[in-house]
Amino acid sequence: MGFQGKIIASIEARLGSRRLPGKAMKKILGKPMLELMVERVKRARFIDEIVIATSVNPVDDAIKALSDKLGVKCFRGSEDDVLDRVLKAVKHYGGEHIVELWGDTPLIDPLIIDEVINYYFRNKLDLASTCLDRTFPWGMSVLVFPTRVLDEVSLVTNDPVDRENVSNYIYEHPEKYKIGHLPCPPELNRPEIRLTVDEEPDFELVKIIFEKLGANNTLFSTLDIIRFLDKNPEFIEINKYVKQRKPRGDI
Repeated sequence: MGFQGKIIASIEARLGSRRLPGKAMKKILGKPMLELMVERVKRARFIDEIVIATSVNPVDDAIKALSDKLGVKCFRGSEDDVLDRVLKAVKHYGGEHIVELWGDTPLIDPLIIDEVINYYFRNKLDLASTCLDRTFPWGMSVLVFPTRVLDEVSLVTNDPVDRENVSNYIYEHPEKYKIGHLPCPPELNRPEIRLTVDEEPDFELVKIIFEKLGANNTLFSTLDIIRFLDKNPEFIEINKYVKQRKPRGDI
């Protein structure tokens, strides 16, 4: 399926996380967590380019080195103004549509990424999402929007929350933008399952999932993960009490 305009997946990643510093480079199956994520994102059929958007902080030199090793683009910008960093990264590489991803979601499903992209184009949206209506498991978060919209947003808001959380202004203004939520299949509607990595218990769970399901093939699906956790419910308890950080109490 051909879509008009270059589609860039922007992976926001840095090593100066307050809750779990250095998490993107923590090893699972002998590889940095970010490398496992990139391997999965590369399998999304509708993405034209992957760009890791990291900061100019010297601590993130390791992310640049990993990007070079993996053969994906890297752009370095502001540590705190993530909106500016992502916008410049995507424009630098000629992207007309942005697939916003986060380096702390190593289990992201390429099939879901493609579904969101398809849904975005099919419905002519200003933003398509999997994470605004709290249906998919946390960690399957994908947002897709035009570069021109983010360019517009960059000119109208200096709110620190908006600058730190790239698409925040878009989804907080549904009166201005056409927003859509990818319908979640019933078998994946498990918002209580937490597959993102903010704290050590999150990392412990993700590590177990990769080791149990991905020893021979790290491209298992979200449904594979859910079935595994349903058979082993004790693992869901590992990060049950970790709180999701919310920009303004929405996402």
